[in-house]
Order: sequence, then structure tokens, then C-alpha cells
Amino acid sequence: MAAAAQPPSPGALLAWYDRHRRRLPWRAEPGERADPYRIWLSEIMLQQTTVKAAGPYFLRFLARFPDVRALAAAPLDDVLKLWAGLGYYSRARNLHACASAVIERHAGRFPSNEAALLALPGVGPYTAAAIAAIAFDRPATVVDGNVERVVARLFAVEAPMPGAKPEIRSLAATLAPPARHGDFAQAMMDLGATICTPRKPACALCPWSESCAARRSGAPELYPRKAAKAVRPTRYGVAYLVRRADGAVLVRQRPPKGLLGGMTEIPTGDWSADVDLSVSVSTLAADAPFAAGWRRVPGVATHVFTHFALELAVLVAELPLSTPAPPGARWAAADDLASEALPTVFRKALAHGMSGAVTSAPPAVRRAAS
Repeated sequence: MAAAAQPPSPGALLAWYDRHRRRLPWRAEPGERADPYRIWLSEIMLQQTTVKAAGPYFLRFLARFPDVRALAAAPLDDVLKLWAGLGYYSRARNLHACASAVIERHAGRFPSNEAALLALPGVGPYTAAAIAAIAFDRPATVVDGNVERVVARLFAVEAPMPGAKPEIRSLAATLAPPARHGDFAQAMMDLGATICTPRKPACALCPWSESCAARRSGAPELYPRKAAKAVRPTRYGVAYLVRRADGAVLVRQRPPKGLLGGMTEIPTGDWSADVDLSVSVSTLAADAPFAAGWRRVPGVATHVFTHFALELAVLVAELPLSTPAPPGARWAAADDLASEALPTVFRKALAHGMSGAVTSAPPAVRRAAS
């Protein structure tokens, strides 16, 4: 770690923030008091999600659940439906559980201190610090990915990520101002998002340029240092797209715990590195929900999760209108598919399955798959 040429001034960063702050749907305007509900909701959404992707979801959630009481009173299925497409679906379940906990434990008001916030479902150290600082202007060290990059470059931290996180957090704590804690936390985030970017940082525009050791090294984009990435394994599976004569599609709910817990799915078999997708259709149909005239759509539907990549063969069958759904499954009407809590992986499988018979798929089904 290199020492800064001159100590970075919190005042300089705050002055820069006052001129260049981003306008975000969850962020209070200058002079306004931050809404803890909006800050909490945005911070949960922004975990593993970009600002650009989270913005439309945030606005839809706010329209449907304008406050924590409305969210707590809503059925979990409604929350999951609105969340579909954001990924990391345990966040949605924790979001609902946290809203209920705020009602039950705190009479509908978010606590302002980190310890009480940490006791809420789905609230970790970063989120607790962010809510305490931004919503309540409490002193807190708020370190997200943008802040990690700023601090790693400011001090030229040589330890690779993620092992460098404790060191970066300690260094970030030394930068805290005596006041405007919420503004400072957001200023650090904005600096990383707009100036101290991963590639081609705009060092000439940075209020801390003279203090930055990585800039003096001539290669700020090399920080934070990164450890070699582990190889992401690939798993394989089969998705069974069953369509009724009226265009309804067979769906079922996944178990409440585990990957994509509680979400709606197109029936699938096991996902494993040992599944062989080159075998016959009759073999691939071994776990199908019906004995039917299955046919395989050429190619595979692909999706990448955090820890593995997935390739799904898609088998398609068309059944008469009178066919009842098997136990644990149901028919989703073609016009309702777009609003189902289908994660992206299953929407991809649906789209892939429809691509093999797009001319015969009802228009509403084609819209839901796209």
C-alpha cells in the first residue's frame, strides 16, 4: 500500500458531490429528508444489480407497495412476481420478511442504528451501514463495489480482491467526515460510478486526483488487484414446455428454499454436470410431467448463475384442452404468462421452446416468451 501524496479532503469530495450528484429515484433531493423505506428498498435491489437495471423495478415496486406496511401486507407471490428478472430471488423473500419484521418489531419504522438494522432479515453489514448513513445521517462506513475501487486506488492497495476487503474497509473508515455522513457515503458511490470507473477512469476530473497513489503509478485501472478467477462449471438439464390447446403453459412452484426458491418454473429435471443432452428424446423425457409426444427444439437455452453455467435442452409437447394439470402443477393462461414470477432462466427456456414452433404458438404466448 502506498501513502497518499496529501490526505484526501472529505470537504473536497462533498463540494464535488454538491455540483455533480446523480439524480436517482430513491435519492432525496438537496434539502429533503431521505425516506428510510426507499433507501432500504433500493439497497436490497442494488445488491448484485446495476443502477440502470434496478431503476424500473424500484419504480414499479414503489407504485405497488408505496410504504413498508403495504409491502408487509402483500402476499409473497405478488412480491416475487414483481421481482422476476432481477435475480438472486432470496432477496425478494427476505424483502418481504424484513417488511414484516419492521412492522412487528418496530411499529413500522426502520431503526436508525446499525445493530438493530443488522437484526432484520436480509440486512447485512453493508446494507445496515448504508441505511444508517443515508437514511438517518449516522456515522457509518459504507463500502460497496464503487467505494472499494475508489479506496483501493486512492491507497494503491496491493492485496487482491476479495481478500483485500477488510483492509479497504479500514482505510475507508479513515476518510469519514465529522458531518454529512449520508452525503459522504453517496458521494463515494457517485465518484466510483461516474469518475473512478473500472476502465478509463477520468482522473483529471476527480476531486481526489492529487491524493491518489494509483494515479501517480500511471495505471489506476490495475486497481483493485484481482485474484485469478475460478473456472465456472457447467450443468445440464431438460426443461419440459407443455402447451395446452388454448395456449396455456404448464408451470409449478419451486420449493420455498434453495435456488430460485418459491418462484414459478417450467417443469425441469435435475441440473447436473452428469446429465447427457446427446441421448434420445425418449431418454430425455424420463422426468417429464406427462407421457406425451415429446419433441426436442434444436439447440439449448443457456443461463449463467453466480457459481455455474446452465444449458437446458427444451422438450415440447402439445396436449388437449381437457388435460388436467398433474399434482403440484397448474396451467398458466397465455395472457398471464408475462406477469408470472418466472425467473430469467425459465423465460429463456420458454422463448427457446417457442422458437421451435413459433408459427403455431398463440400470439399471447409468443409475447410472454419474448
